[in-house]
Formats: sequence, C-alpha cells, structure tokens
Amino acid sequence: MQERRLLYLSKADVVATGLTMAEVTGAVEVAFREKGLGRVEMPPKPGVHPGGGDNFLHAMPAYIPALGAAGIKWVSGFPGNQKRGLPYITGLLILNDPETGIPISVMDCVWITAMRTGAATAVAAKHLARADSSVLGVLGCGVQGRSNAEALKLLFPIQRVMAYDLDAEAARRYADDVSARLRIEVVPVSDPRKAVSGCDIVVTAGPILKKPHRTIQPGWLDEGAFASLVDYDSYWHPDALCEVDKFCTDDVPQLRHYQSIGYFQDIPPIHADVGELAAGLKLGRQTRSERTMTANLGLAMDDMAVAPLVYQRAVAKGIGTWLPL
Repeated sequence: MQERRLLYLSKADVVATGLTMAEVTGAVEVAFREKGLGRVEMPPKPGVHPGGGDNFLHAMPAYIPALGAAGIKWVSGFPGNQKRGLPYITGLLILNDPETGIPISVMDCVWITAMRTGAATAVAAKHLARADSSVLGVLGCGVQGRSNAEALKLLFPIQRVMAYDLDAEAARRYADDVSARLRIEVVPVSDPRKAVSGCDIVVTAGPILKKPHRTIQPGWLDEGAFASLVDYDSYWHPDALCEVDKFCTDDVPQLRHYQSIGYFQDIPPIHADVGELAAGLKLGRQTRSERTMTANLGLAMDDMAVAPLVYQRAVAKGIGTWLPL
C-alpha cells in the first residue's frame, strides 16, 4: 500500500509559490459564479470566542466541485494581538482530496486570507462600482487595506488612494508601501471623512467589532460611490448605511447567522449576494448615481478556490515539506 503523505506549506512557502492577485481573483470569481448557480456546499462558519470580546476562532469548510476543491480553514482573529506585536489574523488550512477525503496539504492561511479577501471585494466591485472609478478610500491601513487596493487596481483605473488609520504612522507606512508597489498616488489623511467623501470606492478594513464605532456618518458617501465592508459594519453609522441604494453581501445565510449573535443589527434590506451578481441572476449597478455596498463576511469557498492553486504550484516547484500521514 502506497505511503500516504501530505504537504506542509508555511507562510513563506505559500508566498514562494508566486501566485498572483490576478490568478486569485479569477479563481474567486469562478467560485462566486458557482455559488450563485447553487453548486457550492458551504455551511455558515461556526466559531468560539476565547477571552470574549471581539476575539474569534472560526471553522470554515467548503466544497467546490467545479474546482476540485474541498477542505477547511481554521482561522483566528484577535484584535489585541497588535499590541503584542502579533498578527491579528492567523490560522491553518487543510486541503482534502475530494475523491477520497484524504488530507493532501496543510498550509498557513494568512497570505491566502489576505489575497482572497481583496479578490472578493474586486469581484463585487466589478458588478457594483462604476467602471471609471479612479479614487479609492481606505480606512484601516493594515494587511486588508493593502490587498484590497492591489485587487481593485487590477480592475479599475485607480489613480489615487486616500488612506486613513487611527495610527497616523501606520497610514504613512501604508502610503510609502502601496505607492511604491502599485505606482499610484497615496495620500495619508488624518480626517476619516477625507477617505470617504470624494472617493469612488471606499474600503473599511479595521478590526471586526460586534459594537460598531460608527465613524462614517450619513452624508459622507457620495452619490455613485461603492463601498466594501471588509470589517463588517464596524465603521458605519446605521443612518449612513441606510443611504445606500443597493446593499449586498457575499452570503445571506451567514449574514443572518451573524445577526443572530449580535452583529449587523442596523442594516438596509439585502439586494443580492455576490454569487447572484457573478452568475447574472440579479443586476448590480444600473445607474451612475446609485450608492452601492457589499458586506463581505469572508467565505470558506474563497479559501478553497485558492488553496488548490497554491498546492499545485508548490508541488510543481518542489516547495514545502512532505509529512507522513
């Protein structure tokens, strides 16, 4: 009987595979289309909350037959880690052979989580933002602020990023990094409104909070703008949310689950999920003046769309460590 092995991939190994944001976005878009057509199995993610507050550990399983992808991500988000010099998001992903169920790889999920989250924003924006969007506002200048800017730059003629963070030094570092990597103007701002008003696309990417701090007020989001809520509704005043013409999400059952445990207590009616938009089952933006928004919760299928590509590239390049099962 052949020895069964799995491939362990550290964060450095995952990065070394060289997968691009364009490849990640393409895979995530396929996953959303399959979801819209009812061809993805993905239950709402269960979780536990060590220490209480906004800490979480989530189990995220998904199966995408069209991509030959099945597995689970075990991911944590601990906002207090930043004060300890540790990353907010950490975790592992297990990829299984969909024909036998046998685990074939265990990989760090930090890079995948960052990339697929930016890609999911870009897929939603493809249907909800104006095609000529050129000014991006980012509130929260961490990992997600960077990956969302990278993904959106692929699909839109982004020329300027207005960058806000509670930590002014983080905004300055973000400006130096993103302007150099994406070759666009990045302006650090001390007033959060300057990262919302005057922007075609707005991404809020701070820590996920059960009780929103409501920084973004009604009247800030311009007509015709699109917003992506990477941090749930943490940044938004309910009256500002209610100004939106079309409020979408990446998964309605999951959003309803989070409402039942205290999140999303004051949101507008849901127009569509991103899968329905990607599959052409519902319309996205229809006029230049519509305010549109998506609250992407982060889906297991996003990770499972990307993990097989990482695994295949690692095997082809001889990256990682083989471990016996």
